[in-house]
Order: sequence, then C-alpha cells, then structure tokens
Amino acid sequence: MPHRTESDSRRLLRRLRDALADGGAGQERLDRITTIIADSMQTEVCSVYLFRDAQTLELCATEGLNPEAVHQTRLKLGEGLVGRVARSTRPINTPNAPSERGFRFMPETGEEVFSSFLGVPIQRLGERLGVLVVQSKDARVFSEDEVYALEVVAMVLAEMAELGAFVGEGAALAPLHQHPALLRGVCAQEGVAEGHVWLHEPRVAVTNLVNDDSAAEIERLRDAVGKLRVSVDDLLRMARTTDKDHMEVLQTYRMFAHSRGWLKRMEEDILRGLSAEAAVEKEQSTARARLETVPDAYLRDRLHDLDDLSNRLLRLLTGQGNDTGAELPERPILVARNIGPGELLDYGRKLRGIVLEEGAVGSHATIVARALAIPLVINVPRITTEALNGDHIMVDGTEGTVHLRPEDSIAAAFRDKMAMQAKAQERYASLRDLPAEARCGARIALQMNAGLMADLPSLAGSGAEGVGLFRTELQFLIRNTVPKRSELAALYARVMDAAGERNVAFRTLDIGSDKVMPYMKRPNEPNPAMGWRAIRVGLDKSGVLRMQLQALIRAAAGRPLTVMFPLVAQMSEFDAARDALQRELDREDRLGHRLPERVQAGVMLETPSLAFAPADFFNRVDFVSIGGNDLKQFFFAADRENELVRRRYDTLSTSFIAFLQLIVARCAEAGTPLSFCGEDAGRPLDAIALAAIGMRTLSMRPASIGPVKSLLRKAHLEELRAVIEHAQARGLESARPAVLDYASKLG
Repeated sequence: MPHRTESDSRRLLRRLRDALADGGAGQERLDRITTIIADSMQTEVCSVYLFRDAQTLELCATEGLNPEAVHQTRLKLGEGLVGRVARSTRPINTPNAPSERGFRFMPETGEEVFSSFLGVPIQRLGERLGVLVVQSKDARVFSEDEVYALEVVAMVLAEMAELGAFVGEGAALAPLHQHPALLRGVCAQEGVAEGHVWLHEPRVAVTNLVNDDSAAEIERLRDAVGKLRVSVDDLLRMARTTDKDHMEVLQTYRMFAHSRGWLKRMEEDILRGLSAEAAVEKEQSTARARLETVPDAYLRDRLHDLDDLSNRLLRLLTGQGNDTGAELPERPILVARNIGPGELLDYGRKLRGIVLEEGAVGSHATIVARALAIPLVINVPRITTEALNGDHIMVDGTEGTVHLRPEDSIAAAFRDKMAMQAKAQERYASLRDLPAEARCGARIALQMNAGLMADLPSLAGSGAEGVGLFRTELQFLIRNTVPKRSELAALYARVMDAAGERNVAFRTLDIGSDKVMPYMKRPNEPNPAMGWRAIRVGLDKSGVLRMQLQALIRAAAGRPLTVMFPLVAQMSEFDAARDALQRELDREDRLGHRLPERVQAGVMLETPSLAFAPADFFNRVDFVSIGGNDLKQFFFAADRENELVRRRYDTLSTSFIAFLQLIVARCAEAGTPLSFCGEDAGRPLDAIALAAIGMRTLSMRPASIGPVKSLLRKAHLEELRAVIEHAQARGLESARPAVLDYASKLG
C-alpha cells in the first residue's frame, strides 16, 4: 500500500464530512462511511463494531465482509481481536490475524481469506463506543501513519455518533440522550427528589470536526493555548502563598499547558484534517483512556489535570463556558463528575438533589449535602455522559439509584414513594414539640449535627433540643486561606445567637484523613484515617488550635461554652487539649475580655483505646460523645470510605453492642454525661437499640429527628433491652433481626 500522504488523510476526512451532509438514514450513512474508508485506505475490508450493551459488540456495518452478517455477528468484550481492542482501548496491528492470541473465527462473515488486520478503538472522552477495523488479503503490517490515520477517523466516527449521525430508521445506533436510563451508585445522603438536570460543567459540543484551512486552524489553536497559558500563569502567581503541595499541582498544570509535545500532537492532527476542537478532544480522549489503566493515584490525578486543562481549552475555542446565559431549571438536580464544598455552597438550597460520577461518603461535598439535607448519590458511572441539561431526572438517595428520563410507570411509582415520605414528614412534624419519651418513661434527648449557618434554621423546626455536634472544619475547608480569628468569632457568635437557649457543642478542627485544607501541606501517609489528624494536628500545630479556642471564648461573651476535642485516643491528649483551653481562658481574662459563663470540655470517643482509659479520665472529662462513624471503622477495621467493606459490619452486631455497653457502664460509674453521634443515631431502628442499652442523648441530622422520635415514643426500652440481651445470650452475631422483629410489632 502506498504511503498515506497529508492530502490523502485530509481527503478522507472531507469525504466523511460530505457523507454526513448527504443525509439519509443512520444505517445508510454508516454503510457509506465503511465504503469510503476502505477505498481511501486501499483495503478490501472496513468494518464498524459498536457496543450494544456494556459487554457486547455487534457488527453494525461492513464493506468487504458478508453483508448478511451485519447485526448478526456479536462478540463479548475481550473476545476475538475486536474484543481485545475494545477492552484494552489500544490498536492491534498484525499481518497474520489467525495466528494472533485470542483470534476467533466467525464463518458467517467470510473473513477467512483476509490475513492482515488493523483494529482501533472508537471512543470519546474515555467512553468506549466500538471498534473500527480494516483488513486486507496481503499479509503485511500497517504503517504508523496508517494506524494514526485510522485512529483519527475513529475519533471522527465517535463525534458523529455523539451528534446522532447514525440514528434513525434502520439505525445502527439507538438515539443518544433520548431513552430512559437506570443508573446505580452509592447512597451518600438519604432522601428522594424529582427535577431536571443541571450540569455543573456542561459538555462542549464539537460540531465542526473537519477543517478547510489547516493554517487558520493551527493559528486558532495557538491563540487559544496562549490565552490558556496566561490564565494558568495568573493562577500560579495568585497562589504564591499557598502550601508546597498545592504549588506542585499548579506547577504540573502549568507544565501541561506549556508542553510542546501536547501542542505538537494537536497541530499534527489539524494537518491531517481535523478542526482545532476535534484535535483537542482527540488528545483528551487519549488521556481519559489512560486514566482507566493507571493504578498509581498520583499519576491518575495528573491525568485528571490534563483532562481539566483540555476542557478549559475547548471552552476557549468554542466559547461554550459555564456562563452560557442559561438559567437553573425548575427543581434543579445537580449532575457533575465531582464538586468542591465551596462550589456546592454557592448553589445552596436551590438544589433538590445531587448526582456525582465520582465522590466519597466522607468527602467535603457529602458533608455539605448532608448539612443542607439534599439527597446525594455518588459513584454513578457515565452520568455526565448520559445526562443533558433539562433532562427529567429522579434521584433516590436512600437506594442509591438514579432514573434518567424515566418512563411514566417508573415516574408514577417514584412519586408514590415521595408522597408517602411527605405524609410521614407531616406526621413527624406533629411530634415536634413532644418529648422523645418511651412508653417506659425514659426520656431521650435528641440533638442535631450541624456545620453551617444554613443548618441552624432546622434547629427549631426539627424539634432538636440542641446541637450535639457543630463541625468547625467546614469554614476552613471551603476557603483558599486560613480564616481570621475575628471572622471565626463572628461566625461562632451567630451560631450561638441562632441556637438561643439551646446548647451547642463545638468540635475543634477535625482535619486530616479525607478532610484536607487546600492551603495546608498534606503529609504522605500510607493510612491517613489512622494517621496525623484531628486533635493530633491541633496539638502539634498549636497555633491554629489556639486561634480557634480564642475565637470560641470571644464568641461566647458571657454565655455557656461547650468544646469537644475530636479523636482523643488517650487521657494525656485530653489533658493537653484541656490545658490549652485553660491557657486561652487565662489569657483572655488578662486581656479584659468577657469570659464564658461556664465552660464544658469533652471528647469524642472514636478510638477503642479511650474506652479503656484510667477511671480518672472519666472523672475529669465533662462529657463524652461517641463518634459512631469512626469508632465503628476502627472497631471492625473496616474503612468507611471503602465500598468493599463499609457495609459489611453492623452497628447492632452483638460484639459492638457489648463494647458500647462497656462505655455506658464506665460513664455511668463516673457520672459522666454520654451521647452517641453519627449516621447510626439517625436510623430509627439503630436509635431505639442505642437508647435501650443506656444512651440517653443522640445527635443526628435534623431530618432524622422526626422518624427517630416517632419510633422511640412507641418503644418500651426495658423490653427492647431484654430482647437485645437475649440475642447476646444466644450467641447471635447480630441483634438486628430481633430488634427489627420487636419494632415490627410496634406497628
């Protein structure tokens, strides 16, 4: 075969563009394209295999193979050479296809007479769409230029598919973004919501795939890259005061932006006939494909940087920025790959729900979503590819499912579920001013967790008796610089004002592990959850802890102050933290500032070690709050960010209950107030079990207080305690079935 010249490549792309302009049904277009490619590449065969589902490829068009095999020949992902190309997203180029590992002979195609084989993936932004194949009777290896040319063609086919070129009557592909889709993810915040999609970063639509003037397109690309480099350099200059890790990320970003190789590859694509936008997207698709195969987290982050940089460049070239002039739809549901806490707070309570392609149950965005009581589903594959702005969408945060463009029957069933939940909320609202008093007369104090001023209006409406946990780290996480002491004091004062007579337990800064401030150096730790975090950081970096304690004292200004230290693992850590608090009280007194009316200093018991602290510890501490999320993680050695294990272990495990009973007994012996704080406290079944074993204060998200109170008022805690003890005596692994049986009898 003769060498593919530059004009040959451009001529092929123009012929493909003309094939699009000629009209016709989707299948007709695809058939015409295979003929054009085979003719231009001077091969006897050109075939297009497309995914029918995630695991199945189908021969959808061919020039040179038996036409009766079209829509009849199918292969599984990884099966045959075509399946191998699809799985690896890498070309296979061989002069003797039957001798290749994994070759599968498909007699219905009549391909046995063709020896050479070149297959390249058809993909768009990391999404695998199919495989493009050319074959020839001559036993030869296709040149690098030929492979490259076919990859460019495959990229154009992917864009054509995105634009709907192959749909219609007798279509090879089903219409995109029109059919209902059920997507499954991970529940990060319970609740259900119905609304319309609002894409946080709308996809750039590349409509001009082929250029008529390579020189002009290269000039357009260089101009856009120049603007991109200026913006990145500006970012770097503004970030001169940030920490070393943040600077390294920006330096990498700058390195990519100034990469000559990156620009050169895109210019070469333009010379072969692609438009500037199509050349950028081809490079972006390559980066996305690499993301799927890179195990190293650092390298994956850097490829994400390149991906984000490509998005910026595409928006410069097309003018399709975030500020498109479009308004939030009615009942907006945010759809994004990921989102930071600050960006999410900008949306505030306008959102009905959130769906993320990535994310973690302990991420900053999840914390904010919980604070705002917005249903959130994370780790939803391909949601940003499937969804379009304005699409009808239903989010079930409780089940971790997303219904995109749902059918009428699905929508009706979903609305029935929403109506049932709304009716239940009305019933719970009627209990707001009633005490959480069990039938046996036991009173349980139900408090709420908070972290934002936006949470505080829920205090009165939910019926919470106070704030059992105010997370102070959110004010640090959503900023690019350390907040000032005066700003923190003003914020804490507003929190106390909003709470009125109700108590607020302020937890000092709980950072580290999954909570990383953008302006603080993150240590390289093999296991951050069990590393340098929470009170360990506060005691080592005493300046931040001192500033926070000073702000809290000034905010109290004569009112009671409750301070809680996180992740205390042994008595000496509490002593050091309490001494730091006393030093600041003494300092504020010397400065003539008004001191709190009284100060309570407590701990979050999140490590099993603290349960076995000396008796003197329980006598010294003013209160203990069990941090259920972390304590369960450490008790079962199951990372709560790991989907493989986090749901494997049960709060109502008889071994965990026995451990909690030990803590209850030790606090009772010392007369130390005890509470339980965490997700499990907000689950009615778990809550009544915790109350039955002696927990008299539970702290949870505001929306959980009604359901928990409703069930508590029906329960007799002494009866339930006997049920739990009977399960323990029988040697059962979990008391949950017994507790569930008891609760079902309550109606």
